[in-house]
Amino acid sequence: MKRSIIFFVLIALLLSACSSSTAAPAAAEAAAIDAPVTTLRVAQQFGLGYAALTIADELNLFEKYLPGLQVEWLQLGSGGAINEAFIAGEVDVAVMGIPPFLIGWDKGIPWRVASGMCVMPLSLQTYKDNINSLADFGPDDKIAYPAPGSIQHILLSMAAERQLGSPTALDDIGVAMAHPDAAAALMNQKDISGHFTSPPYNFQELSQAGIHTVVDGTEAFGTEFTFLVAVASEELYENNPQAYSAFVMGIAEASDYINQHPQEAAAILAPSFGLDEETTLKYLTWPGMNYVTTPLGLMGFSDFMQNAGYIEKVPETVSEIAFPNVVAAIGQQSGTSGELETLQFRPE
Repeated sequence: MKRSIIFFVLIALLLSACSSSTAAPAAAEAAAIDAPVTTLRVAQQFGLGYAALTIADELNLFEKYLPGLQVEWLQLGSGGAINEAFIAGEVDVAVMGIPPFLIGWDKGIPWRVASGMCVMPLSLQTYKDNINSLADFGPDDKIAYPAPGSIQHILLSMAAERQLGSPTALDDIGVAMAHPDAAAALMNQKDISGHFTSPPYNFQELSQAGIHTVVDGTEAFGTEFTFLVAVASEELYENNPQAYSAFVMGIAEASDYINQHPQEAAAILAPSFGLDEETTLKYLTWPGMNYVTTPLGLMGFSDFMQNAGYIEKVPETVSEIAFPNVVAAIGQQSGTSGELETLQFRPE
């Protein structure tokens, strides 16, 4: 699915950013050059879902849109850790799954979605021949995911509700592990029986004989959904719109670069994942991989999580949890919902 509506994002940003849309191009460029040096603190986790951040960093795309910008990187193991970093005032923007973002929003963290990042195949793998459905996991089995409330955990809960009748049916056998550690444990058949993970870890697991998928994310959610979103603090958006715009436009250009130039992107990304370029290219072009900046599933995750007891409140509209450039990209069709509006919800 190719719905990377970059032009809509750019137009919305240009309309709402610090420089006036009526200013002469030369004046706008001079203003950007004269902008004070700003530090942007960015948090990320592990996996191919964060590839656009790596591309933006390597090609200096954030600095392209705000000369003099200083970017500080923080790598954390879960969305929960990112929530804590935001609460502590240590992060301005972060890339994370929709569920941990919603948990933070529910708790009052002043942030909203600034951009979608990617649609990717997520899946639960096991090496046990006798496990072919969620009902086959027993009390002595362990299923690893990054943390309670992670997108992998919530997708597992969705699948458990469909297959077992309760979203919390497998919570007692869930264990929190960073993806690299869990992938190594699964492939070595140690400590865990299953791993709900994302690219490249599920691709690596499935390349090993005897490992198979029990359930995938699309099956659990019911349709395509955004794996990761970029979130930004209200403070950054209100007080430093230049840095906010530079970040969002840098992500948009990096996403387009991956989609349009996968071979070149693979060469840039391979060292970050400890892979050769051929394998990285294979993973970037794996069926279902799409670096798309318009998020899907925002309302579907929130509705499920409230019903399952993971959050207390849900947004009435997307604008409560997303900044204006995202709301503009999704759109609002009069009379009936447009396609992107409909894709914010789970199918009934």
